[in-house]
Amino acid sequence: MGARRTCTALASLALLAACRQDMHDQPKLKPLAHSDFFADGRASRPLVAGTVSRESSDDGTAFYTGKVGGKPAEEFPFAITRDDLERGSERFGILCAPCHDATGAGDGMVVQRGMKRPPSLHIERLQKAPPGYFFDVITNGFGAMYDYNDRIEPRDRWRIAAYIRALQLSQNAKPSDVPADQRATLEAK
Repeated sequence: MGARRTCTALASLALLAACRQDMHDQPKLKPLAHSDFFADGRASRPLVAGTVSRESSDDGTAFYTGKVGGKPAEEFPFAITRDDLERGSERFGILCAPCHDATGAGDGMVVQRGMKRPPSLHIERLQKAPPGYFFDVITNGFGAMYDYNDRIEPRDRWRIAAYIRALQLSQNAKPSDVPADQRATLEAK
């Protein structure tokens, strides 16, 4: 009988040892509930001045959507400067070149390792695509490409689209596209 009581006591202790109150039972305040902790009695705290929600930053303009009237924007929503192109080049090299390669031909390192090859950015269809198309593809993804809307801010998406335009021009330029006063410099090299 003594052994039975000992076994029962040990079993009870083992069961009680499994009962613990840590992460699954945290003290917390529920939204809009009363709180004695804060002087104003509210559990929900007011937003810090100047707080902007990431979810509500899309005001429907071409800057955030890449579209005008439901179609890809034909123009960039801001003037593209040399600094914008340099930033676009940097972002393209980090985020796009692994698949598209540095020239945009679609032979990036991940393609060389077996992933599906993206289309060359130099095909006629993409050369004719408006900048808003590239912004939209970067934002929402296309085919095997996933979306970058949470990884690349809108201004940088536009900068990448501008850099893609510069890549397309650089890979398909003819000597006649170079201004006459600079052609002699090219021919000397």
